[in-house]
Amino acid sequence: MLRDVLKALLNAPWSAKLGLVIIVINVTLMVFAPVLSPFPETEVVGDVWEAGFWANDCTPEGIAAYECWDEINRDREHKVLLGTDHLGRDLFTRLLYGARNTISIALVTTILSFAIGISCGFLAATLRGWVDQGLSRFVDVIMAFPTLIFALMILSVVGTSVGVLIVVIAILDATRVYRLSRAVAMDVEVMEYVEVARLRGERIWWLMRREILPNTLPPLVAEFGLRFCFVFLFLSALSFLGLGLQPPTADWGSMVKENAGAITFGIYTPLVPAAAIAILTIGVNLVVDWFLRKAAGLRDEY
Repeated sequence: MLRDVLKALLNAPWSAKLGLVIIVINVTLMVFAPVLSPFPETEVVGDVWEAGFWANDCTPEGIAAYECWDEINRDREHKVLLGTDHLGRDLFTRLLYGARNTISIALVTTILSFAIGISCGFLAATLRGWVDQGLSRFVDVIMAFPTLIFALMILSVVGTSVGVLIVVIAILDATRVYRLSRAVAMDVEVMEYVEVARLRGERIWWLMRREILPNTLPPLVAEFGLRFCFVFLFLSALSFLGLGLQPPTADWGSMVKENAGAITFGIYTPLVPAAAIAILTIGVNLVVDWFLRKAAGLRDEY
């Protein structure tokens, strides 16, 4: 299996390889954030919205104009690569810890939403009757409310701790997973090999795990990538609105919100986390698009 995966990756189009590179870089930064970051997550290291070392004009004229090269701050200026945020914290450090927090929470939330959605969807498709009707109508009620408004209403009441965020977003997202898993499971559930397994006396969980799940993996895996992007963006949106991860915890969405005022002064600071969100989303979508084409048997022409 590993050999087949490596062969598929080697023969993948350039877009899928680019997406994989983006994902690997983000995962590496997320895992090794404490090692790569030059400062602690919440440490104030400079002035508000201070330009990074790469943006400083370090000619003698620039040094005199921007006062960025005095003996006291020499070492610090070398380390502040992307500048500082609205409180004077290192933006590069916050970006690394933001990746660690945002991506890990989004991944856990997506896994939980799929565990709930697939279990309920397969049960509804296999048992039919009142189980299917009850679960489907419950999902309809939840989906009748706009997702963002529903999440804001719940989070404003129960709080915004990490555990609450994960559970609330997972339940809301599981409704979409339920719809897809129920639809694909109903197509598989009427196949002859499932009927043969029923006649052998196999239990419901065995049917779901050994007969239905393996034959519905391609659309579910593709949906997992898309759902991860949606959860990732949804978490960033909640943080931007002030109901996501709370300060001083670093999060890409809250970093955009906290530094949005810098745009007025022509400072690039809020564009850095916004670009990180966009790049990771594009990378995941490139890989998902390639996987969908492979599952559909289409040729890769790009």
